[in-house]
Amino acid sequence: MTTMETLNDIFRMVFDDDTIQIAPEMTANDIDGWDSLSHVNLITAVEAKLMIRFTQKELLTMKNIGDLLRTIETKLAG
Repeated sequence: MTTMETLNDIFRMVFDDDTIQIAPEMTANDIDGWDSLSHVNLITAVEAKLMIRFTQKELLTMKNIGDLLRTIETKLAG
């Protein structure tokens, strides 16, 4: 399973929507229910599933799913 597929599964779980299909250019505006609380749940779920930790700086600089994916892949490679 690719990192993108794993991330998509996490989105489906957090937002309780099996129809979600994420893309790198997508933002919170593109997913129903993606608000500040669900964002915290999403980041926590990503960290737990992939056994990584994001820094505050990383979290503040992410603008879309592509940024999240690149940050995850960098952490998994390192």
